[in-house]
Amino acid sequence: MQAINQENNNRYLKFVLRCWKIFRIVILTIVFLVIGVQINFLWLFGNMPSIEDLENPKSGLASEIYSSDNVLLGKYFRENRSPVEYSQISPHVIKALIATEDTRFYEHSGIDFKASFAILYYVLKGDQRGSSTITQQLAKNLYKTRGDDSKGLLGYIPGLNLLISKIKEWITAIKLESNYTKEEILNMYLNTVDFGSNAFGIKVASETFFSTQPNSLTVEQAATLVGLLKATTVYSPVLNPENSLERRNTVMRLMVENGDLSQHKYDSLKKFPLRLNYNVEDHTKGIATYFRTVMKIHLMEWCKANGKDLYTDGLKIYTTIDSRMQKYAEEAVAEHMKGLQQKFNEHWVGKNPWIYENKKHGHLTVQ
Repeated sequence: MQAINQENNNRYLKFVLRCWKIFRIVILTIVFLVIGVQINFLWLFGNMPSIEDLENPKSGLASEIYSSDNVLLGKYFRENRSPVEYSQISPHVIKALIATEDTRFYEHSGIDFKASFAILYYVLKGDQRGSSTITQQLAKNLYKTRGDDSKGLLGYIPGLNLLISKIKEWITAIKLESNYTKEEILNMYLNTVDFGSNAFGIKVASETFFSTQPNSLTVEQAATLVGLLKATTVYSPVLNPENSLERRNTVMRLMVENGDLSQHKYDSLKKFPLRLNYNVEDHTKGIATYFRTVMKIHLMEWCKANGKDLYTDGLKIYTTIDSRMQKYAEEAVAEHMKGLQQKFNEHWVGKNPWIYENKKHGHLTVQ
């Protein structure tokens, strides 16, 4: 009997030692990965954001061109993004974002391990919550941690590349939390994120989908925009209105669970339709389009000489054009063109003015 007990004790001791050995290997592997990612050991892990990048985060901002009476005439951009201050964002947006993406945002320091382990529970429960913190998402969006420029030699191995990206986002998130306040992080996130329809940042998204400013967004409008962040095409209120409506109501329900919205108000708001006022901004809309096109030629030359990028540096360009006079002028031209078009049609009735008979000495003879 004593021999059996001794054998059981030996087995137990071996089991404990084996578990301890595995635990140490796991810990050492994690430490190696964290340090290796941080210093880009042997170029295996790819670059991390530098201290300068963290202190001066940059994202492409649209350059804006204004009239002499301070009216926005148009923009030059690759990504249509115009930043706003935290105070200019509706509290409904902040509450909807935190309730949906990061309920413990004010409690963690960049990484919410509890939320990471609980994500399976939320999936089984049917809650559409994010698994990454807002700060981690900001790190991914702002510093392109999953882009080709950030990949090292190991970044092309399936599975391992995702682990390395996650570690980069964890490290960067912790650094962001130590350099910025919670409000600054929320503000950077909402100014950075893509809402679809070429609307980057909460200001342009508010104008694109609802023709309003971010400080005027209602609860249901804020929930619609925050709902877009899960998948901008799948939950687009324009392309997939049914999905968008369902997602909007899910966001509002999460706001109820988080104590940011009463059950009574939710029951009322969830019955509302989407009620969009959709208007995608592009280079061809607005007034003085020809003037802006000519201006771009001169601005490109100025930017080249001064080391600026017209499409990403968020320049403010002020012109001598008066928006009111320009509007009247364009209306007069449009009215006059109707008469000219009528005369043109009468002159060429029964004929085709666009056939060239011959081309000699640089002159065209029209039939």
